[in-house]
Amino acid sequence: MEGLDCTERATILVVDDTPENLTLISSLLKDDYKVKVANGGEKALKIARSESPPNLILLDIMMPGMDGYEVCRRLKHDRETMNIPVIFLTARSEMEDEKKGLELGAVDYITKPISPPIVKARVKNHLALKAMADTLRDQNSLLELEVSKRTAELVVAKEEAEKGKERAEASLAEILQLKEQLEGERAYLQDEIKLENNHDEIIGQSDALKYVLYKVGQIAGSNTTVLVHGETGTGKELIARAVHSLSLRKNRALVKVNCATLPANLIESELFGHEKGSFTGSLAKHLGRFEVANGATLFLDEIGELPLELQAKLLRVLQDGEFERLGSSHTIKVDTRIIAATNRNLEEEVRKGRFREDLWYRLNIFPITMPPLRDRTDDIPLLVDFYVKKIAKRLGKAIEFIPEGVMAALQSYLWPGNIRELENVLERAVINSSSPKLRLVDELKKPVKDVFSTSPKTMEAVERSHIFTVLELTNWKVSGKGSASEILGLDRSTLRARMSKLNIEKP
Repeated sequence: MEGLDCTERATILVVDDTPENLTLISSLLKDDYKVKVANGGEKALKIARSESPPNLILLDIMMPGMDGYEVCRRLKHDRETMNIPVIFLTARSEMEDEKKGLELGAVDYITKPISPPIVKARVKNHLALKAMADTLRDQNSLLELEVSKRTAELVVAKEEAEKGKERAEASLAEILQLKEQLEGERAYLQDEIKLENNHDEIIGQSDALKYVLYKVGQIAGSNTTVLVHGETGTGKELIARAVHSLSLRKNRALVKVNCATLPANLIESELFGHEKGSFTGSLAKHLGRFEVANGATLFLDEIGELPLELQAKLLRVLQDGEFERLGSSHTIKVDTRIIAATNRNLEEEVRKGRFREDLWYRLNIFPITMPPLRDRTDDIPLLVDFYVKKIAKRLGKAIEFIPEGVMAALQSYLWPGNIRELENVLERAVINSSSPKLRLVDELKKPVKDVFSTSPKTMEAVERSHIFTVLELTNWKVSGKGSASEILGLDRSTLRARMSKLNIEKP
């Protein structure tokens, strides 16, 4: 965040005319943030324009005198305060009120009575988004400053005699390399802000999740490679983000590559980049993700899907920090931290000759295992509350009550697709609910075969059994509404590729 170093805590300004609400929200946030309070609009504006402005404002709408809408309007028309994120707090849930608040420049809207996990998650999310936006602005300034500085040096160098020629060429090369990297990261950050504007937070209080977060805290401050294990849909990317956000590299982007979604012939170019004309269709030079992540963190999702022929090149980067773009003999040095994730048993893949043993050792320095949802049943009520409110808000529906029977059914289900499947089921439930009471779709009430009761010996056997069971439940419908790909949280092509690799065919 702009104006914060790694040791400072963000400052939250809570604005509400009710003392009880100020006390409640302050006590909720004080362990993680510096909290300031204001009981009216004038005082809030004074604090926001002070020498120590807040990093985020939680603003009540209905206040005597100056209401929250007017406070927000004045904040957004002032150059000194226009970039402070504003989250509205209100007991009203009408869509017109929410629309008006967002049009005035607010970033979010929380309905009272407040839910502590939701408030904490929203505050954390929007502080992270503000940090990314601040980073993008800083990178733009750096780019302009560096290009101007290097260009001036180049002009001076060109005026020197012949002996200064080599220095001028080196300076130009440095300008171009710096400009490429900064522009590559700037483009990535712009896409990332769009993609991550609604990304979910880590929700839960179970012992299993607490242990994972303990491991995250252990390793985040180092540059050690991390390997996150876990079934599909458990939230491995959220753990990677948590490690990155607590690291010394947190002010740079977390750059991502999903090895399972890219065709084999494009993965190398995506990771390492290519020169113009290096292969058919390469009409311009392309920076790979390793270059974009130089000085930052690279998240390699589904690393078990990386083709064998590229594993040696990845191993070289892990060992020596260097590689060449496709079509180039020039060696590029990078300082990139690697966080990888997999739903496969890589030890078994090594035994079968599908994964390099030396790469496995390099990746598995510090493993973290994300537990499946069936081992986190205590977290299901919190997750359900979070997703139902999020989905209902997006769909413009008001879900105010979750029957005990529905919650019991959700907690007793095995969730082979984990949190991703839970979110899909809840979205269908919200769509099918015509009253404020959540109505569970019938398909969840069907008896589900326990795919883990036979204790398969390998992760591949677990995955095969899991996919086969979901296909049977959906009558082998691979794509579309209510299909296996929707329940599993996979796109159609990825599911078909997994079926082919695991020899899954309809009986």
